[in-house]
Amino acid sequence: MSNYIAPIRDMQFVLNEVAGLADVCALPGNEECSVDLVESILDEASKFASGVLDPINRGGDTVGSSCKDGVVTTAPGFQEAYKLFCETGWNAMPFSPEFGGQGLPAVVTMAVNEMWKSSNMAFALCPMLTGGAIEAIAHHASDELKQKYLPKMVEGVWSGTMNLTEPNAGSDLAAISSKAKAVGDGTYLVSGTKIFITWGENDCAENIIHLVLARLPDAPAGLKGISLFLVPKFLVNEDGSLGKRNDLICSSIEHKLGIHGSPTAVMSYGDNDNCVGYLIGEENKGVGYMFTMMNHARVNVGLEGVGIAERAYQHALWYARERVQGKIIGDKSDEKKTILHHPDVRRLLMEVKSRTEAMRTLAYYAAAQIDKAHAGDAAAQARIDLLTPVVKGWSTEQGVELSSTALQVFGGVGFVEETGAAQYYRDSRITTIYEGTTAIQANDLVGRKLAREKVPGAGMKALIAEMTATADELAGNAQLAGIAANLKNGIAALSTAAEWILANYESAPQAVHAGSVPFLKLTGIVVGGWLMAKSAGIAAQHIAAGTTDDFYKAKLATANYFAAHQLPFAAAYAAEIIGGADSVFGLPENLF
Repeated sequence: MSNYIAPIRDMQFVLNEVAGLADVCALPGNEECSVDLVESILDEASKFASGVLDPINRGGDTVGSSCKDGVVTTAPGFQEAYKLFCETGWNAMPFSPEFGGQGLPAVVTMAVNEMWKSSNMAFALCPMLTGGAIEAIAHHASDELKQKYLPKMVEGVWSGTMNLTEPNAGSDLAAISSKAKAVGDGTYLVSGTKIFITWGENDCAENIIHLVLARLPDAPAGLKGISLFLVPKFLVNEDGSLGKRNDLICSSIEHKLGIHGSPTAVMSYGDNDNCVGYLIGEENKGVGYMFTMMNHARVNVGLEGVGIAERAYQHALWYARERVQGKIIGDKSDEKKTILHHPDVRRLLMEVKSRTEAMRTLAYYAAAQIDKAHAGDAAAQARIDLLTPVVKGWSTEQGVELSSTALQVFGGVGFVEETGAAQYYRDSRITTIYEGTTAIQANDLVGRKLAREKVPGAGMKALIAEMTATADELAGNAQLAGIAANLKNGIAALSTAAEWILANYESAPQAVHAGSVPFLKLTGIVVGGWLMAKSAGIAAQHIAAGTTDDFYKAKLATANYFAAHQLPFAAAYAAEIIGGADSVFGLPENLF
């Protein structure tokens, strides 16, 4: 088995030379952050990921969590690791100092979170969901609730969850039937069943703060009649100590394809009509409040695609360097060599490596836009609005595909659980489903972010203009001309597809949405190709200046590979979007 080693050199390159870490550190409120500080943070995070989280990942998969009489026991080592995680301050990193956080920029948190997701994705889901709950409470709850709950949640002593899904209300939140009624003292009694609740019950946190969507008795139908409630596992006394157990219980945990170390709970609220909750914000505005949490989670789930692909790559590379098998095509020597020398194994590894680097660059770039948007940059806000569904949808689809590609390097033994390759494939599969399926992300992209934007298509056109400027700049360098040509072709395909969507959205919405997932993938490939092209330009400058750092040669190689092997798919996706809708609807329903 391989050991996880954080790709710190590539992380630093993307942070410093592409995402603009120094500029982010110069933003108001980030004065305590510096490039040197971030370097130290990455080094310490790498040690924690490799030394604490990675060693318990396998047991998390093979043993997993268990539930008996409403009590969940997490996988071996998880409880101790979580305690250490909180004690060393990792949970508090991105949050406001007002509540005990460290206030570090999103782009820094993004890099650190990648390490958690690579080394132990099931474990990393707990702080991820807690972070989303913190964001929702911080933005929308009363000052009283903030002061009472956020300090312990930021510390990590109390964890948080998101409770949307019900047996009859999956992606359709309008179908939610959980109820809440006012008691008259400022509290509410909540009742109902929620399913697929990540870390909904656990033995790591002292208290669990559930954010629950439910309907008040006189609420209007549909999405406009849903409110958001804070429902603690243990009620909290006025002095901050824990009081009696609330009327909620974990009925069971799911038996899943992957992420076995993450307890996915069925939560039952108010079986005894005494489940106390607290309204967050105003009545009937819960869906909007929950989207604060979901947007936080969607970018972070996109990062899971990066993390799982990186881990799968490292494991496959370890095997390719160890395994000796077969004669190498074109090698006339009798020397026995590892499978890393086989042409197709090289292709498989380059596929995973180059696409993972593109995803990482997109994720960190997006995080830098979040930081700039928080500082009041309207253009950055428009850019992150546009890219959020791409980060989530494209990166997770890539994660599934690349963990499968990495498994292929192992051949038959990759299909055997003992080698560990299958875990990454199984763990990755949920990422395209939870926090909004790929289709939901794609519908958001072509709808709200493109056709129904305030000025339809303005954000995409601004992005295309910026990408085109990069391609024009690189075209003058003979070393980069091939990358620039492929990028220009990809941009042209994206532009053509976007214009077709804008022209047909109102008159043929079903045809547009039939191609929404291909459009999301097209956008991801082109934006990823743009950022890899920018990376290649930076690498070429270092090489021309006489650097002896082989990292830049490697970056130029992976950028060339991505341009040659991924950007050509852009034209195919554009053709599918523009000319494929009729065939989607060509088969009558009765013939399926």
